[in-house]
Amino acid sequence: MYSVGDSHEIEFSFNQEQVNDFCKISGDFNPLHWDESFAAQTVFKKPIIHGALIASVFSRVMGMEFPGQGSVYLSQLSEFKRPLFVDLVYQAKFTVSSIDPVKHTAEIQTQVFDKERGKLMVDGIAKAMNAEKF
Repeated sequence: MYSVGDSHEIEFSFNQEQVNDFCKISGDFNPLHWDESFAAQTVFKKPIIHGALIASVFSRVMGMEFPGQGSVYLSQLSEFKRPLFVDLVYQAKFTVSSIDPVKHTAEIQTQVFDKERGKLMVDGIAKAMNAEKF
């Protein structure tokens, strides 16, 4: 059983090929994500990773690692504070912020940090249900 304050961390990164694959899967071919020439003309100066691809890390962790097997991922609210770029290492941190033992649900803070600089890139809250862990 998890308690408030329990946490889990992972490192991740995406390469441009993975971002291009996500373009195909999602249908989001915004050139901001894959076209270096286009992105160079924007405030970001280079292609950025889709927010939904970053959120897929949350889904993987919630379903497979923390809380893990048997979990139902009920909701996610995310604020993308800074752009994420390919080939950089990021750290995702998950912290249980509240638990409803009657409904077997928990709110879990979901954050992404730039591994090298320690800056908060994404801040959010998820809700998960797991009868064995909450």
